[in-house]
Amino acid sequence: MRGFAPAQIVFAAALAGLGALLIWLGPGRAGEGLVLAAAVAFLALAIWRTSLILLGARPAPQPVAPPRWPRYTVLAALHDEAEIVGQLIERLSRLDYPSDRLQGLLVLEAHDHETIAAARAAPRPDWLGILVAPPGRPGTKPRALNHALTHATGELLTVYDAEDAPHPLQLREAAARFAADPSGRLACLQAPLRIRAGAGFLQRQFAAEYAGLFDVALPGMTRVGLPFPLGGTSNHFRVDVLRAVGGWDAWNVTEDADLGFRLWANGWRLGVITRPTWETPPHSLDHWLPQRTRWLKGYLQTWGVHTRQPWRLGWRGLLALVMTVGAGLVSAAIHGLTLAWVAAAVLVAAMAGLPPETPALALSVMILGAASAWLSSAIGARRAGVPYGPADMIAAPAYWSLLSLAFAHAAWRLVRDPFAWDKTPHRRDAGPEAVQPASTGAETYDALDATAPLRLSAGHAAASEPVA
Repeated sequence: MRGFAPAQIVFAAALAGLGALLIWLGPGRAGEGLVLAAAVAFLALAIWRTSLILLGARPAPQPVAPPRWPRYTVLAALHDEAEIVGQLIERLSRLDYPSDRLQGLLVLEAHDHETIAAARAAPRPDWLGILVAPPGRPGTKPRALNHALTHATGELLTVYDAEDAPHPLQLREAAARFAADPSGRLACLQAPLRIRAGAGFLQRQFAAEYAGLFDVALPGMTRVGLPFPLGGTSNHFRVDVLRAVGGWDAWNVTEDADLGFRLWANGWRLGVITRPTWETPPHSLDHWLPQRTRWLKGYLQTWGVHTRQPWRLGWRGLLALVMTVGAGLVSAAIHGLTLAWVAAAVLVAAMAGLPPETPALALSVMILGAASAWLSSAIGARRAGVPYGPADMIAAPAYWSLLSLAFAHAAWRLVRDPFAWDKTPHRRDAGPEAVQPASTGAETYDALDATAPLRLSAGHAAASEPVA
């Protein structure tokens, strides 16, 4: 079983029982202790977020093109995606990488006849093939990826989702970064995921949340050499390392988060690149909630796996686990209650003044924590080129509170159906911006090719020749 071991479950139950006993014996002091603990947690998060903002402010220098491009495998595991598989093929066809150095596989499920038929009917470049995964359990994306890994012929490998629109130069930048690694310990590079924010509340908040993570937090963590939970797409791996650590955990519903820390525990490093992958956000609550439930359930599984033997991560890896996976779970669990408490305190203060029993210091620290989240999202949105104005900031606490609903659902699903994969439905994007977003990071193209951003320059002609 991948997740919490029996000893961890017993420990958690004992801790919950102790908390309930303390509340029964002294509800007043227990309440004060909970408020104090929440205040300390919010202060730690505020310091953490501010530090990452400062650390990630200076962009990393772009690498130069390697003398020869390594062979690259591109994977896309699809399920029930007949509507958009053609769109994905169009976008993958725009990847600017020597075609004789590319192997692409659309990894499909044997029972998914509609997607198989749509993939076979769509025009595909010669390097992009179809691989049907055999029936088996669990029916998850990581199981399909593990099957594809056995067929990969590349030295490097990346994974895309059905709705992705990767930057055409993303593979070149990743290959150049791997080639320039002086330590030889770089195992994975994460490309930033950017959301095409629409006019809806959920879409804009989702876009800002992603911007704060991929354009602020991860660059900051990379700058000080800390591991992080990978995103579910646009990870670029060294194939030999990926095979050495056993590929993806087929039973973890956020296999990407687990893999980031598993690579670190085995002595490898993670990094980030700048060319983004654009994605479409969930369009409504009935799409957002199952997706976020799966993510939080997978975070619970990842926390359970990596806290069984936390010493394997070292103190730096454990710090990163606590401040990403752990903090994400705790904040999701308490956001709703915290917002209700702060709103009640503000309302009472507005009507009758702040009562003396209200812990003003704790209230101030919690507001400081919220301010740091606003700042991280605002700076990330500016770097990513997504909208995030004052109205979005005011509405953000309502979005954060929805995370508590998702957390409660995730905890229940972890008990009832721990390995079920709640799939997010996708639909074809409309408009030319869906294929080539306006903000592409073109200002950094010249780092790989100063004369022709989307084509091989004369100096790169030899790079497409087979490696001897």
